Amino acid sequence: AVVSTQSTGDEKKGVIIAGDLNVAHTEIDLANPKTNKKNAGFTAEEREDFSTWLEAGFTDSFREFYPEKTGAYTFWTYMGGARKKNVGWRIDYFVVSSRLMADVAASEIRESVLGSDHCPIMLLLANPAGEKEN
Repeated sequence: AVVSTQSTGDEKKGVIIAGDLNVAHTEIDLANPKTNKKNAGFTAEEREDFSTWLEAGFTDSFREFYPEKTGAYTFWTYMGGARKKNVGWRIDYFVVSSRLMADVAASEIRESVLGSDHCPIMLLLANPAGEKEN
């Protein structure tokens, strides 16, 4: 993905980038970082590209709430019982622009929800759609 360092779109309206971004940004974002350094999804180039978003003013919402949490994954291969053993990768994200980050109340991983090799992630905004509080 390409991120302009001149404009994130945040000047006019908050931006949320959501979904399977196919990159584990840091070593705590996958179970076996040492053996995956040359594998797609954890190459130095992919991780640096993700860092570019953060340097441009976006925030990894999950890491904002859980900066040191390990074992928090959103994807597990179907092979070898990886999910049961929690040998996974965190590759699904809500990357939030600075304008909106103050309104984020929670960013969660729903690892107990089955049905795919990925699990759902959840972003809760404290004041959705700019609704006025009473």
